[in-house]
Amino acid sequence: MGTSTLGGRQASSSGRQKDKIIDIFSRKTREEQKNEQFIRLSPEYDGLSILYSNNNTSNNKLFTMKILCWGIRRNGEVVGLIPWLNKLVPCTNLKDPNYGHFESYFDLISGETFSEAPPYKVMELETASQFFSENERHGEEVLQEIPDNIGTHAMLYTPGSANIILTEVLSWQLLADGKLQAMLIDEKKITGTPVLPGDPCLYSAEENPFFRYFFQHHIANQIKDEDPDALDAISLLLD
Repeated sequence: MGTSTLGGRQASSSGRQKDKIIDIFSRKTREEQKNEQFIRLSPEYDGLSILYSNNNTSNNKLFTMKILCWGIRRNGEVVGLIPWLNKLVPCTNLKDPNYGHFESYFDLISGETFSEAPPYKVMELETASQFFSENERHGEEVLQEIPDNIGTHAMLYTPGSANIILTEVLSWQLLADGKLQAMLIDEKKITGTPVLPGDPCLYSAEENPFFRYFFQHHIANQIKDEDPDALDAISLLLD
């Protein structure tokens, strides 16, 4: 009986020790990181955007960017998600005054701004996550794959080369471990068209050693048209 009690204390102590382990990059415990994992996505089909500021511009100018989708975390929080630099990130994570600071969500049609996810999206994601939680999966199994509906492009660049390749992101995957990844088309593996989410010819942008950044379609078009301002911005990023 005494051994059992001691074992229980040891297990409890071990659990407390694990809770104290801090990730050197996020500065959060493993439990905090797990609770912030996304477990369900919902595409944004109504054109909602975010407003963000940038201290590098004058006159307190605000910028808009279309929201790709909404995601619910394991802790129940629902936030909008956007492709930003080289990752799909929560809008509320934009906190850098020089490169991008989240101000609010924005409805371009009504002109309304709001600080939290729309109630209908919260309800949808809560209901869906409860329903699909019965099918527990682990590791890098694909929980969801949603289409990219905002024209995101991935930039591929070989160091030392003058060539920049812009390729469309076809879809986004949510894995069981909470990872979010952009899916690109491998032209050599296409067996039929149109290419749809889940097609065997798709691969993760992270698998391409030349992947650098994401751009929305209007920026990608400026780069394709060799707009001087867009090319200057690309030069700064690559430097």
